[in-house]
Amino acid sequence: MTNEKADNADSLIPPPGGWGASSLYNEDLAVVPKEKRTWNTWNYAALWISMSLCIPTYMLASSLIGGGMNWWQAVLTIFLGNVIVLLPMILNGRAGAKYGIPFPVLARASFGVLGANIPAILRAIVACGWFGIQTWIGGFALYQMFRLWMPSLETLPQIFPASFGLETGPAITFLLFWLLNMLVVYWGVESIRKLLVFKAIFLPLAALALLFWAISAANGLGPILQTPARISGAEFWNFFFPALTGMVGFWATLSLNIPDFTRYAKSQKAQVNGQALGLPTSMTLFAFIGVVVTSATAIIYGSTIWDPVVLAGKFENKLLVSVAMIAVAISTLATNIAANIVSPANDFSNLSPGKIDFRKGGYITGVIGILIFPWKLIADPSGYIFTWLVGYSSLLGPIGGIMIADYFFIRKQQLLVNDLYQIKGAYTYRNGFNHYAIIALLSGILPNVPGFLTTTGIISKDAVWNWASELYNYAWFVGFFVSGMAYLLMMKKEAGS
Repeated sequence: MTNEKADNADSLIPPPGGWGASSLYNEDLAVVPKEKRTWNTWNYAALWISMSLCIPTYMLASSLIGGGMNWWQAVLTIFLGNVIVLLPMILNGRAGAKYGIPFPVLARASFGVLGANIPAILRAIVACGWFGIQTWIGGFALYQMFRLWMPSLETLPQIFPASFGLETGPAITFLLFWLLNMLVVYWGVESIRKLLVFKAIFLPLAALALLFWAISAANGLGPILQTPARISGAEFWNFFFPALTGMVGFWATLSLNIPDFTRYAKSQKAQVNGQALGLPTSMTLFAFIGVVVTSATAIIYGSTIWDPVVLAGKFENKLLVSVAMIAVAISTLATNIAANIVSPANDFSNLSPGKIDFRKGGYITGVIGILIFPWKLIADPSGYIFTWLVGYSSLLGPIGGIMIADYFFIRKQQLLVNDLYQIKGAYTYRNGFNHYAIIALLSGILPNVPGFLTTTGIISKDAVWNWASELYNYAWFVGFFVSGMAYLLMMKKEAGS
C-alpha cells in the first residue's frame, strides 16, 4: 500500500475501446489537465468570500445569540470552528491540486471504485438539505415581499397537514422559487455567472447597510455589545460544545469535496494560502455583522430576531422591503446553484457516470431538497444547530478521517490515478468495495447515534447512559478521530499480514 508509484495524471492510458468503455468515467469526473489549472491564491480567497457571504452564515451567527451567547462568545465560537475545519479543508484539497481529480474520484482510493458511492451519496444528501434551506430562504423572501402588496396571501386556507408546519402562502412562494432553481439547472450552470457577480456586489453592501441601521436604531454600538449573555456556567458549556461542532459542521461538506475546486489550482501554495486567507476571515467578519444586528433587535423590538428575512419584513417601507427581498432572492439563487447543485450533481453522477449528467443530478438534488422539510430545520436556533449542523457532521466527520488517513498515512500522497477510473485495478479491493473503510465509517457513526436519537426526541434521555448521549456534542470530532484511527489500524494490519 505504501510503495505505490504515482501516475502522471496528464497521461492517463484509456482502457480498450476508449474512455467511453469505462463505467467510472465521464467528462465531469475526468482529470483536469495542467494547462487548465489556473486558479491562484486570490481565486480561492474570492471563492470563500463569495461562499461565506450568504444568509445561512448570518443565521449561523445570530442563532448563537438566540441560544443565549453574548456577541464576543458567538464571534469567538465561529472563528474557532472555522480555524478547525480549515485543516481538513487544506489536507483534502492537496490531492485535488496534485492530481486534478474531484472528490468522488479521490474517495475511490480509500472506499474502492464502487464503495466511493457511499461517501459521495452521504455528502450529496447533505448538499440536498442545504439546497432545500437556501431555497426556503429565497422563497420566504419572495413571500415577505408579496404579502405587502397582496395581504390576502397571509390568510389563504390551510392545505397542508398541521404536522408539516407549512402555511399555504410561504409554500406557494417556496415552490415558485424552487421552480426557478430548476429552470437555471435546465439552462446550465453557466447561466448563473452574472448572478454571482450581482451577489458579490449586493450582499456586502446590504450587510453594511443593515449594520449601520442596527447601530443607529439601537443608539450606538455600545448598547449592542453590552447585551449580556443569557447563559453561564454549566449551561454555557452545554451549549458551547455542540455549537462549536455545529460551526465545524457548517463547512464539513466542503471539507470533503474541496477537491472539486482545488483540482483547478495552479499550485498547492495557491489553494493553501487562498483558503487560509479567505475562509476564517470572511466567515468571522460576516458573522460579526449578524451578531451585532441580532443583538440590536433585542434592544429595538424587545425580542431576538435571528432570521434577517423576517427582520427585513418588519420594515414599513413597501418599496424598500420589495427591493431588499428581490435582491436576497437573486443572491440566494446564485449561491444555491454554485454551492449546492454543482457538487451533489458530481456525486450523483458518480453513481452512474454514463447515465446521470449535471442536469439530471440537479433535478435529483431539487426533489430531495423538498423532502427534507427545510422550513423545519431553520424554524429555531436549536433545530438549525443541534438537529441539522451537528447531525450531519456526525456522518461527514468519519468520511474526512478515513480519507485523510488513507491519503497521508497509507498512500503517502501517492495515487495510481489511472486505476481510479478502472473497475479492475489497485482500488478494486473486494468487488469494488474496501470493507475496512466501511467498517471504519460505521465505527465513527455509531458512537453518535444515542445522542442523535435523544436530541431529536426519538427516544428518551433516560433510555441511554448520560455519557453516551453527551458524545453527540462532539459528533464531528468523535467521528473524525474514531473512523480515522480504526481505518489506519485495519489497513496497516492488512499491509503487514
